[in-house]
Amino acid sequence: MSNRLFQGVIHQMRDSIDRTIGVIDESSVIIACSELGKIGEVTESVTAEDIASQAAFVSGNYTYKSFGSRPRPEYAVFVSGNDPEAAKYVGLLAVSLNSIKQYYDEKYDRSNFIKNVILDNILPGDIYLKSRELRFNSDVSRVCMLIKVTNQTDVSAYDVVQNLFPDKNKDFVININETDIALVKEIRSNIDPRDIDKLAGSIVDTLSSEFYTHCVVGIGTVVDSIKDLARSFKEAQIALEVGKVFDTEKTIVSYNNLGIARLIYQLPTTLCEMFLKEVFKRGSIESLDHETLFTIQRFFENNLNVSETSRKLFVHRNTLVYRLEKIKKITGLDLREFEDAIVFKVALMVKKYLSSSPSKF
Repeated sequence: MSNRLFQGVIHQMRDSIDRTIGVIDESSVIIACSELGKIGEVTESVTAEDIASQAAFVSGNYTYKSFGSRPRPEYAVFVSGNDPEAAKYVGLLAVSLNSIKQYYDEKYDRSNFIKNVILDNILPGDIYLKSRELRFNSDVSRVCMLIKVTNQTDVSAYDVVQNLFPDKNKDFVININETDIALVKEIRSNIDPRDIDKLAGSIVDTLSSEFYTHCVVGIGTVVDSIKDLARSFKEAQIALEVGKVFDTEKTIVSYNNLGIARLIYQLPTTLCEMFLKEVFKRGSIESLDHETLFTIQRFFENNLNVSETSRKLFVHRNTLVYRLEKIKKITGLDLREFEDAIVFKVALMVKKYLSSSPSKF
């Protein structure tokens, strides 16, 4: 909150109220006063508990009334005197300054600032200026998560996530639209990425188990500067889009774990179509039936191990070898060879990408 705003109001009111008036903060420092020489003085007779009490009180020759409510009153207005007229003046001033403070907070609060940062709605040069004005710690480690609700319920997912992260000085929960909620979380600089995944998992579990609300979470990379939050948020968006194409069953998708899927997602579709035509010169991938594609998937999952794959598929080893020979005959690629297996794996992902026709941000 800008002290200049309080001082401006006090300055305008000093002629209407023929008394000393001013504002102190929760550390008992006078931050605005009709007598300019008092600004900066500490009122030792007033404690933080007095200001947090919300009730009017008298200390010395002054009447005080606290105002502000996030999470408790953090300011108090004072008027010289302890008579009924002083109590009336201090009550009116508290109401007026609190209304002005609420308007200021709505326009300039930190959540709105963070929303503008992650959505790239603020000039880079203004980010640090605004962060200093809001007393925002701009150089700590943070990560952006994008929570996308996939089913509509009567429960507000936004309220649930806000309750999970109540510290509004460190964590920011931002409503993007009807289905998307952004979480900007302050974290330790050396945090294990698995802990971030666990945190995302707790959000998914809480929404689904307690409120029957299903969602998926995209996680961006950890950034150390506020100006990089927009990139982290963009990465969380990309993680969800790529996950929708390649990892349809996952509820948590991290940008750092996208691997080759991220590369394929960024390729032009014309280039992908050319690649498929070059790979499958001898026969189309469409000629492979569902059972054969399932066999290939299990073969990849078991690291090209014929014996292990045949055991998992409950088929004889020779049966699996026959199927692999059939694939080689159709496509010209021997999946038992590492290089051919890589080409085929990438080709399958490219095919999935083209079939999905994802919308890009």
